[in-house]
This record gives sequence, C-alpha cells and structure tokens, in this order.
Amino acid sequence: MDDTNTEADVIIVGGGSAGATAAIRAQERLPRGRVVLLEKAHVKRSGAIAIGMDGLNNAIIPGHATPEQYVKEITMANDGIVNQRAVMAYAVASYAMIEQLDRWGVKFQKTESGDFDVKKVHHQGRYVLPMPEGYDLKKILTRLIKRAGVRVTNRFAATRVLLDDRGRAGGVVGFDVRTGEVAVLRSKTVILCCGASGRLGLPASGYLYGTYENPSNAGDGYAMAYHAGAELTGIECFQINPLIKDYNGPACAYVTGPLGGHTVNARGDRFIQSDYWSGQMMLEFYRELHSSNGPVYLKLTHLAPETLEEIERVLHRTERPSRGRFHLGRGHQYATDRVEMHISEIGLCSGHSASGVWVNEHGETTVPGLYAAGDMACVPHNYLLGALTYGQICADSAALYAVQADLPPVDGDQVEMERKRVVAPLSRPNGVPHHQYEYKVRRLVNDYLQPPKTANRMAQGLEYFARLRDELDEVGATDPHEMMRAVECSFIRDCAEMAARASLFRTESRWGLYHHRLDYPEMNDAEWFVHVNLRKAPNGEMQLFKRPVDPYIVPMSRDELSGYRGLSVSDGDSTHVAPAAP
Repeated sequence: MDDTNTEADVIIVGGGSAGATAAIRAQERLPRGRVVLLEKAHVKRSGAIAIGMDGLNNAIIPGHATPEQYVKEITMANDGIVNQRAVMAYAVASYAMIEQLDRWGVKFQKTESGDFDVKKVHHQGRYVLPMPEGYDLKKILTRLIKRAGVRVTNRFAATRVLLDDRGRAGGVVGFDVRTGEVAVLRSKTVILCCGASGRLGLPASGYLYGTYENPSNAGDGYAMAYHAGAELTGIECFQINPLIKDYNGPACAYVTGPLGGHTVNARGDRFIQSDYWSGQMMLEFYRELHSSNGPVYLKLTHLAPETLEEIERVLHRTERPSRGRFHLGRGHQYATDRVEMHISEIGLCSGHSASGVWVNEHGETTVPGLYAAGDMACVPHNYLLGALTYGQICADSAALYAVQADLPPVDGDQVEMERKRVVAPLSRPNGVPHHQYEYKVRRLVNDYLQPPKTANRMAQGLEYFARLRDELDEVGATDPHEMMRAVECSFIRDCAEMAARASLFRTESRWGLYHHRLDYPEMNDAEWFVHVNLRKAPNGEMQLFKRPVDPYIVPMSRDELSGYRGLSVSDGDSTHVAPAAP
C-alpha cells in the first residue's frame, strides 16, 4: 500500500454535529487556509443525529433562563464535579448558535408571537426547544460545509494523532475504508469530533450495532486522544439511558414530557419527580424496575388525540423514523397502550453524562494543538447544541493557534509503526473474525462493569481486558472494511480498560446509577470531591490521578448542590449533606 500525504492548517476528525460546525467556522476564520474534514462514513448522514433531531435539550433562551442558571443546573445534575468555566463558555455562546441555526433554515417551534417556544423537562430550569421539522439539520450543515470550501474526505478512518518531538499535535494517520490506502495527513492543529463510545456495553438484544448511540461511534476519539497523551476525565461516570424495551431508541422524555407524558411503574404511579436524564434519575429508574413495582412504562394514554398526533409527527419522522413501525409491529398505540421502558447498555459520553476528554473553556485538551468537541469532550450534559457550539469554540481556538504555528515535523518511525498496526489484520485473513472479538469484549463489559459496580467484578474484568490487548494480534480481516472494524475493536478495548480502571480508582458512589458501587455505597465528598483523570504515562501504562475541582464562578449553596438527590416521589428529601462550594 502506498502512503499519500496531505498538509493542512486544521484537520477535523468526525463529520457529525461538532465536526460540521468546526469545519465551517475554521474555514471562515482561515479563508485562505486549508481545512480538512475527515469522516469514516459520509458527512451527509454521519454522527449521532444521522439526519436531524427533534429538539434542543439545553437551550438557554433570554427571558427563560440565564447562563448562570444553566451552570447551576448542570453543576447540580453532575453532583458538583464540573469545570464550570467550560460549561459557562457553552452557556454564553449557545444562544448565538441557536440564532445562527435559525438563519440557516433550521425550523424551531415558536409561539404565535414568533418567540422560541421553550418547554420544561429539567428538574428546575426551562431549556427544551422543540424542532419538530429538525430532520433536515444534517442536510443544511452539509450544504454549508461545501459552500465554505472545506475539503471533505469521506470514507476515511483516522486511527492515531501524530505528535512532533515537542509533544504537539501534528496531524493524523488513517486509511480509506474502501481501498485500504494508508494516508499521512500533517497539520498545524487537530480537532477531534468523533462522538461517544457507544459500542462499549452490549445491548440486551445482543446485536452489536443495535446500540442506543450511533453504532459507528466506537470510542475512536477517546482512544486517539489517550494515545496522544491527552488527559481524559470522568470515565467512571457511565452513560446509561432509559430506552424503549427491545428498541434501540429513547422514550424521548424531551418530546413527550412537555406535552404531558411521564414515566410510571406497573401500578401506573409516577415514582420520580423529573424525567430529565441524570444519574440520580437513572438510579431511581433502576430501583423501580427491579422492585415489585416493575416494569416501568412511558404513559401517554391520558393525552388528547391531537397531542398524540403531534408526538407521533415528531418522534416517528426525525430521530428514530423506525419507531412507528416498531409500535405497529407490536400492535401498540399511544392512545391505549403504555410503552414499556428499560435501561440501555453502558457507554462513555459527555453529551449525556460526563465521561470524555478533558477540555477547558477554549476546547483545548492537555496536548498542544489538539482540541475536542461534541460527545467525546467533557463538557457534561452538552447534548446536540453543545456539540454545535463547542465545534465553533474549538475552531476559533484552532484557527488562532494555526496562524501562529508552523507545520510541525512528524517522526517517520511513528508513522510506520502505526501503518503496520493498522494493516496487520489483512495479513491474517483466517484470523479471529472482528465481530467475534468485539462481541467477547462487550459481553465482558456487561458482565464486569455494568452498574451496580463492585471491586471484585471490575478487577476480574480488568484481567480479561488486559489479555484482550494481546488477543488483538489474532484478529483478521479480508478487506479494508473489515480492517476498519478491527481497528474499532482496539478502540473498544481501550475504552473498556479505561472504564474499569477509573471505576476502581473512585472508591465511592456518585452520579446515581452512573457510578453506583455496592462496596462503597455512600458519596464521600471529603476524599472524592475531585475529578478522576487518566492519561498514558511515558512508560505506556495507564495512569490515574485526582484533579481538584476549580473554584466555582457561579456560587452554589448546599441546598443547590443537593438539588438532584431527592427525585424519588416517595422520598422527596435527600439526607446527604452537600459539600461547601469550592
């Protein structure tokens, strides 16, 4: 295979929501510069939203909420472990992003007076902005990428970030997933927008790609950032969501909640005060599901026919177009039947939780010249609007860096080592099939990492994940597509080891079900009111350490910090005493 070489000012890996806005903004900031967008699928239908979305979950609209109120909400939802400056940067910039989307032609739900029609789902604030015709969002972004003059390479899988001798990002290595051609792309800066680690746990269905998250999100960005030496944080804070039983999609509380839908147990009773997806909400969901009151359901039967029509119009056309066919196959209707719900497989995701690559308010990682945005960058509970907004924040930072930087030299030995690693499966056409290896890793994730967690199980799982590192050398491939799947297996294994080590390191319970340990069932603020970060040490080992929570820029009272710890309808109040605001 011949190497091909490209030089750029900014390389963006991942063409989803964050990658799209990053590319558009970077090219605007560098009109004579070279901005390259890499996507292993096709930008027109790539990323977690695929085609579009039915609403924005965290819209900060003047008159409905302030940035300071939003920062408080996210700090509460994440049990105080946040970088408030990073959250505030999103909060301040997000409304301008909404206005820009509106100008681009994204259709939001508005009142008769023409104002944005904001709804309430969160425990306290009002942040949900419906976009019932949001199914053309990705089409709009793709058109804008072309108009901006961004150089797009589809069907290209990036595998490693290249570093110069000073530890700066200097480009990426990857390959064409159809031809297998390996390419070295040198650049002054790299922005990773690779999405969540969605293929970590195994869905209850057993289907490898029947995941809650977009199944192309295999943890690529997490592993690439780790091997580049960047810090990751909150990896023990898993993503776990409520979803429809036997269907790889959410129950969509953000659509049904504002219109009167709610979660109930088998007796038809509500058991949580808020359907907003927090770790505490998921813990209450888990407890009810496994109690004598389970199963758990989404209840819509009490709603008016015109309301149900509106829900179906949104849910069955945008985020999960197959949902209507699923219910039809079951013979269920919202007017007469409750929708059974269950718990998703575990994953890593900052957009829905708090596990990602450490970034500051400028989107900078701890590696010079390397930036991260979207579900893989740790700005907790960032969702779609956060990805769009932080894509622009990273582009602004990367463009400024690129203007002042030279193209860094890259070590040829580093490139050759990665090339050999990537193409090795093709030399083993009769090796272990990639799908068998992946199934084994993800089944072990379920067996040993699925909350509630225990040290004994996680330590045993860690032994398996270490052994699976060596077994990667047995995975084979017969074509470039299978070569891509083999590389994804390495990403999944890396994320599994990170999840096990981070979960063992934090010896307390926090974030509800996201990090609920049976052997350490209480929250311990005295020792663990810190970020748990990890990185690749110079000797190649995974190093874990505590990073202090920076002083808050939005002060929090004790009652505010504990605001999400009493969601149970039967409990009401929390007995936990919150820490003093740092």
